[in-house]
Amino acid sequence: MTTKPIIEIQHLTKRYKNADEAAVKDLNLNIHKGEIFGLLGPNGAGKTTTISILCNQIFADDGQIYVEGNDLESESEKVKRILGVVPQEIALYPKLTAYENLKFFGNMYGLSGKLLKERIVKSVSDFGLEKKLHLKVGTFSGGMKRRINLIAGILHKPKILFLDEPTVGIDVQSKNVIIEHLQQLNKKEGTTIVYTSHLMDEA
Repeated sequence: MTTKPIIEIQHLTKRYKNADEAAVKDLNLNIHKGEIFGLLGPNGAGKTTTISILCNQIFADDGQIYVEGNDLESESEKVKRILGVVPQEIALYPKLTAYENLKFFGNMYGLSGKLLKERIVKSVSDFGLEKKLHLKVGTFSGGMKRRINLIAGILHKPKILFLDEPTVGIDVQSKNVIIEHLQQLNKKEGTTIVYTSHLMDEA
């Protein structure tokens, strides 16, 4: 008996206004629980569009998406609770400290109090940034910002984690830390990871 996919994409199509071609055209895809699934392609291939639709940030023109058997369109609130998102652009407030940023995003995911504080402290330590916890993010290097950006997307321990080129433009050390942590998340937590990249070796 085959296991039902955790993500089912059927005939997904998205065309932006005034575009000559569809950004995504008739995409059919199944992703199974516990997979690390790479969306590989050059810039403009539709990777970010696909991720944005799966995260319910933009809407498709056609097609159906099911996440854990839930229809993304009609049961979006149920789906959102099990998703984590790490966007390509740094989604942090530069004038806030790392702790303040992570507390804000943790609150958005329904975390608070002692549990949130413990998860922030542990995650920052895991990423080697414990000494930066109470410094403003605007003073961080690109690699440090990427690490905090990733932590913000995993504080609530999502079942499915979407990452849109999370290592673009950063140093080798930060890239290795991020890749290693994602592998551990997948291995220890069973997190399903959907990862976009235009780099063949990284994928």
